[in-house]
Amino acid sequence: MKRKIQLSDHFTYGRLIRFTLPSIGMMIFTSIYGVVDGFFVSNFAGKTSFAAVNLIFPLLMILSTVGFIFGTGGSAIVAKTFGAGDKERGNRYFSLFVYVAFALGVLFAVLGIVFIRPIAILLGAQGQMLEDAALYARIILLALPFNVLQFLFQSFFVTAERPQLGLAVTVSSGCTNMVLDALLVILLPQPYKLIGAAVATAMSQVVGGAVPLFYFFRKNTSLLRLGKTTFEGRAVLRACVNGSSEFMSNVSMNLVGMLYNIQLLEHAGEDGVAAYGVMMYVSLVFAATFIGYSIGTAPVIGFHDGAGNHEELKGLLRKSLILVGVFGIIMLIAGEVLAVPLSLIFVGYDQGLLQLTVSGFRIFAISFPFMGYAIFGSGFFTALNDGVTSAIISFLRTLVFQVAAVLLLPLIWGIDGIWFSIVVAELMAVVFSAVFLVAKQKKYHY
Repeated sequence: MKRKIQLSDHFTYGRLIRFTLPSIGMMIFTSIYGVVDGFFVSNFAGKTSFAAVNLIFPLLMILSTVGFIFGTGGSAIVAKTFGAGDKERGNRYFSLFVYVAFALGVLFAVLGIVFIRPIAILLGAQGQMLEDAALYARIILLALPFNVLQFLFQSFFVTAERPQLGLAVTVSSGCTNMVLDALLVILLPQPYKLIGAAVATAMSQVVGGAVPLFYFFRKNTSLLRLGKTTFEGRAVLRACVNGSSEFMSNVSMNLVGMLYNIQLLEHAGEDGVAAYGVMMYVSLVFAATFIGYSIGTAPVIGFHDGAGNHEELKGLLRKSLILVGVFGIIMLIAGEVLAVPLSLIFVGYDQGLLQLTVSGFRIFAISFPFMGYAIFGSGFFTALNDGVTSAIISFLRTLVFQVAAVLLLPLIWGIDGIWFSIVVAELMAVVFSAVFLVAKQKKYHY
């Protein structure tokens, strides 16, 4: 039986892969059950409901990003505190971040339910698409506080040295979604199929957020436990600043997703939004590998930074750059090979929509190798508690470059320009990530 890997260990390639694999699996599975959700909505509720879900989904993700703030930003602080030898303070911080994140989730859920309809109209929804988008969103928003916790605990399970448990919770959440999707979406009559899909997703989020909550409240053998804490504004602010890159990345990505949908409605109508939805589902699975790897390595990087183990830090960076490059090439090949079969799964019932999706997907897949380096570059600085640098990389990658590209390139290439804009934005983000890695090398001794 292999010894349990600890944050303080020396990490070889094999140990690094073993330690991050549960986090990668956790993020991939989270994405896959979102893909399954899309499959059932598209094939059983119809392409109008599918387009409605994809139109409103970025907003729902934006409201959930508070979980990423306190998950990635807070876990880096807790890991560094553990590295410095203060376990009691680390657990006080952990409890504080969980309670604040849940409270914000409740607040955002209430605001979202109240204002969802005018927001959907602002995004371009009309007629039946508007009704479907508002209905779906209101059901999902009821579970928002638990979705916030689900995102938060994905990072803290790694800090607790329990990534396998995090994967088990994610699998349980995903299975809840898929089983309920199969039962509710298929069995309910047509007017209620979209409601069934929303209920399935909401229940899976409750499972993903509530199970870890019970685990960390009770006595356990991990490094972390929820308990009494006091409000420390400075710690909350540090977590927000440190996690601002992940917040910026997710908010910007979803804001840009809204902009893409607006552009696609203009250039290709409802079919364009549906085609983009297919690409986003597949992209989420591929990006999940890089996000999972970044989440898995962050506490290790934070621990060795806090302990002053500079040689180990150098090794972690070098090995990570090589692994991310290998992952990216594999994903590019997979994306090109699977463009047709994946598109057939979602939109095979409509030949015109199928052709639009396949042609866009082949262009979109070129972005995968660049995406990996940009995501890891941002995550690396978050782990070093340099939230400002990480936020700059994320801001440039997910907002500045993509907005500029999606507004300009369609003027030259039409709808193909929308797909190429993602590739251009990821490439520029890699260039700036490399600049910051070189510039900060002496400060962090990697």
